[in-house]
Amino acid sequence: MAIREKPGPAAETKVRGAPTALTTVLIIHGPNLNLLGQREPEIYGRTRLGDIDRALKALGRELGLKVETFQSNSEGAIVDRIQRARGRAGALVINPAAYTHTSVAIRDAITACDLPTVEVHLSNVYAREPFRHHSTIAGIVVGRIMGFGAEGYLLALRAARRMIETKQGAADA
Repeated sequence: MAIREKPGPAAETKVRGAPTALTTVLIIHGPNLNLLGQREPEIYGRTRLGDIDRALKALGRELGLKVETFQSNSEGAIVDRIQRARGRAGALVINPAAYTHTSVAIRDAITACDLPTVEVHLSNVYAREPFRHHSTIAGIVVGRIMGFGAEGYLLALRAARRMIETKQGAADA
């Protein structure tokens, strides 16, 4: 099932606490997510990563956000990309995939960059094998969204926008 977000105009009016059109949200997809739609569709669905990225960018325009997406199978590349977002992005949405359970390096990069972060998973990790129940980043993210398939990314982007609004509202006060 492909996800579709109804297109709409980008937010052009500056509302107190609302993000500006230039606020960037970085979306990071971890290992094996490049195989979405092909790999274990009974768990991860049939939606392809390109479809998710297009839906995120369309929703970003509607919400007045710039959405940058990045996928890598390499832990180091993910760490490098998070670090490059420091001081540039307003929020991070990340599906660390298999690195969820093991990567202290990704956790440290998120902490060092001080970005409000939403952790996303396509499946409900608690309904799966016990080793998937542990997340190295759960204690440092604002929230976790899981079990909603590709729609979870759109929910996470909406949550990221709200976090940016809250942060900007506090700065405006």
